[in-house]
Amino acid sequence: MIRFGLWTRSITVCLLVTAAVAADDLPPLSEISVTSSLDGSRQPSRTWSPKRASQRPTPLFVFLHSWSGDYRQDNSAWLKEAVARGWIFLHPNFRGRNDTPAACGSKLARSDILDAIDWVTDKYKVDPARIYLAGSSGGGHMAMLMAGHHPRRFSAVSAWVGISDLGEWYRFHLKDGQPQNYARMILKSLGGPPGASKHIDLQYRDRSPVSVLSRATDVPLDLCAGVHDGKTGSVPIHHTLKAWNIVARARKARVISNAEMEQLWTAGRLKTPGQGENVKDNEFGRLIHLRRQSGPSRVTIFEGGHEGLAGPASAWLARQKRLTRR
Repeated sequence: MIRFGLWTRSITVCLLVTAAVAADDLPPLSEISVTSSLDGSRQPSRTWSPKRASQRPTPLFVFLHSWSGDYRQDNSAWLKEAVARGWIFLHPNFRGRNDTPAACGSKLARSDILDAIDWVTDKYKVDPARIYLAGSSGGGHMAMLMAGHHPRRFSAVSAWVGISDLGEWYRFHLKDGQPQNYARMILKSLGGPPGASKHIDLQYRDRSPVSVLSRATDVPLDLCAGVHDGKTGSVPIHHTLKAWNIVARARKARVISNAEMEQLWTAGRLKTPGQGENVKDNEFGRLIHLRRQSGPSRVTIFEGGHEGLAGPASAWLARQKRLTRR
């Protein structure tokens, strides 16, 4: 049994007709190199833009690679959504896989994402009210972290099966007290286990979304996880539920109770589902076990595992419009 502590605008809807895009028809991504505003190094990203992006305001879709990947990772399902919707697609590196101090949500990694966005907005006519951020797994961790550290930079953020607390995730990946793969990667990134020193504990705090999500109350957030994750996958659903509770408390909205978390974890469903729960959602194409909303933000626990669903994420993002500031 896993126990986690209970941590806890009016939106203009823009409708966009999308065209079906076959995987074989996806355009190639162009590689760019951006100078880091913090250490002056050259950092890579990949991007694609529709022809109209040079003439009229165009949404920007920033998708973040996963924990063990980098900007060369194949995220075709997400690119497909961007192409179909006529959005600029940006796939930044943010220091690559999470096994070095410069990666894993560091200030350098966060700055790399902002630098890449600035490069794109300087080159194209980006709609400042439609700058979208999304990621799955390690990308979900970074999407939530960016929402907390830089809430004014994004119109909306969609995070799937993301890690919200690096200390809890480190402990989850111990076996008989010994660090397994993901725990070893955290050690390489943060310099030691939680509690090793004041400096290391500050690193865990700075790089964990739970420490900063209370600052993201005005950002439309889409937090999603498959109910079986943590059993068939690597990130227990408590990370998503805990992240939601922080935002909900800051917004003075209803939180998810410990009892509800336990029911989802042990039984995979709620004993007393509410509206929109224990029903199939047409956009997801899945059974929804938990769905809570506060303003434009929502949390969803769906029938599935450790996965991100590009279609539902992009459809939700397309409904959000919020002016960003650089």
